[in-house]
Amino acid sequence: MAKAKAVSSDATKRPKRKAKYIVLYSPFLMKETKHELIGEPIESENGRQQWARCSVSHHSQLVNLDALASQSDKNTATIRLSREDSKEYSPKNEYQVGDVIYHKTWDDVGLVRSKEVMSNGNAALVVHFEKSKEKRLVENIK
Repeated sequence: MAKAKAVSSDATKRPKRKAKYIVLYSPFLMKETKHELIGEPIESENGRQQWARCSVSHHSQLVNLDALASQSDKNTATIRLSREDSKEYSPKNEYQVGDVIYHKTWDDVGLVRSKEVMSNGNAALVVHFEKSKEKRLVENIK
């Protein structure tokens, strides 16, 4: 009889649900972080929406799943950067957003994503390289 009781309690257990994670911009942390999708998607006139909880700050936000899917489709198209189209990187030179640069030491080609001002007043480039991903490089050093 004890055996039958154990089998029935196993049948009533809820199956473990796999957590689904996506990377989203967290307005609280002001950077992209991993978010866990919680609950079930909600159908609305704007499309399917679901709550996502930030794994770092634990804040939740409502995201449009249809908009995310269409945005990820656009991001799958990759642009191959070639060495011939690039400028060789030197900290003494100045670059513009969108320039393709070649870093000789790393033997890597990258795209200048943005420019920042460092605490000492010098300019820094945010460059997305093919091999070493995102790096910050100085520019316009005299």
